[in-house]
Amino acid sequence: MRRLARRRGTITHRGCRRCAAGKARADKRARRQVDKAAARARKEQQAKTQQPEQPLVTPAPVGKKAAKALRKADKQTAKAIKKGEYGAVTPGNAKKIIKIAKIVGPVLAPFALRAASSVRAGYDRSRARKLGVGVDELGRFTGRGAALHARIAGDSSALRDLREQATSEERGAAETYAAQADARLAQLTSAVRAAERMPAPRRKSAHRAVDQELTRIESELLTRFGVPTR
Repeated sequence: MRRLARRRGTITHRGCRRCAAGKARADKRARRQVDKAAARARKEQQAKTQQPEQPLVTPAPVGKKAAKALRKADKQTAKAIKKGEYGAVTPGNAKKIIKIAKIVGPVLAPFALRAASSVRAGYDRSRARKLGVGVDELGRFTGRGAALHARIAGDSSALRDLREQATSEERGAAETYAAQADARLAQLTSAVRAAERMPAPRRKSAHRAVDQELTRIESELLTRFGVPTR
C-alpha cells in the first residue's frame, strides 16, 4: 500500500521533500539575478538614449569678435578654394606681402646690400683677371669686344714702354714702328666698336680677324723687347 501511495504522490519521502525545496530556492535566486541584470541593462540603455554624447575635447570659450573673425576667415578660404586662388598670389595677397615687406625690409636691407656688394666684387675681380686689367679699369672695357679692347689698351701701353726704353741708336726705328703700330691699333679699335652693331656671325668673324692681327702685333712687340716667341 505504501508503495502504491508513493507512486500516486500521496506519501513523499522526507529526503525528497528537502531536495525539492532546495532546488526551488536555487531556481528562485537565479531568476532574481537574471531579473536584476535585465533591469540594470534597461536602465543603462535608457540613460544612453536620454543624455547626448559629450565631446571628447571641450572647446575654449570664444568671444563674439573672435568668432566673427573666424567665420570671415573661413568664408574667405572657401571662396579662394572655389576660385582656384588658394595659395596663389592675388592682389589681396600682394597687398599683404607689400605690408610685410615694409616692416621686414628695413631690417634685412643691410644684409642684402652687403651680400650683393660681395657678389659684385667677386664678379669684378674674376672679369678683371680674364681681361688682364685692374678692377678700377673695368669701366673702360664694355660690350662683347671688351677683351679685345683690353688687349689693344695693353699693346698701346707696351708701345709707350718701347719708346721710353729705346736707346739713342734704336730710337728712330722704335718711333717709326710705334707710330705705325699705334695707327694700326686705332683701326682695330674702330673695327671692334663697329662689330658691336653687327649680327652675331659677322661680329664673331670680325673679332677673329682682330684677334689674329693683335697676335701678330704682340709677337713683334715681344721680339723687339728681346723675348723669343718661338
